[in-house]
Amino acid sequence: MSVLEIVQWPDARLCETCVPVDEITPEIEALAADMLETMYAAPGRGLAGPQVGAMHRIFVMDAGWKEGKPDPLVCINPMLQEIGEDRVVSTEGCLSIPGVQADVSRPAQVQMMWTGLNGGRYVQAFDGFAAACVQHEIDHLDGIVTFDHLDAETRAILEAPYLEARI
Repeated sequence: MSVLEIVQWPDARLCETCVPVDEITPEIEALAADMLETMYAAPGRGLAGPQVGAMHRIFVMDAGWKEGKPDPLVCINPMLQEIGEDRVVSTEGCLSIPGVQADVSRPAQVQMMWTGLNGGRYVQAFDGFAAACVQHEIDHLDGIVTFDHLDAETRAILEAPYLEARI
């Protein structure tokens, strides 16, 4: 396993839609292991394929490890099946946009279906922070970043200094 370089905004790969994983190969298994190691080293709670330059529909997450409740998850070809009607606004950060935190409104509960590394199909309901994390990572697979959830004024206020600091 190795720690991978995290792709930083405004890299164009973060705006691309990822392709489905057709087969769980040793390369996909190694990618998942490297992504988990990278996520923990960052330290983050979720990491999607495009954030490490892998344009496949795969993400890893561990919503509870920072609170001493580790529960690593590898999600291949995830799809939201049900989306709750209630919404919640949470402050989100992103490993690909370091130093920026933004308030994002998302459904409070979702149900997701995905394939695990063992090839099994899983369905699970998520709420609270885990629901936001799942949605954030699926956004990455669809070429959506945190800035895309903001109105133009808020985006400009947060994005301009971030981009200026990268020059």
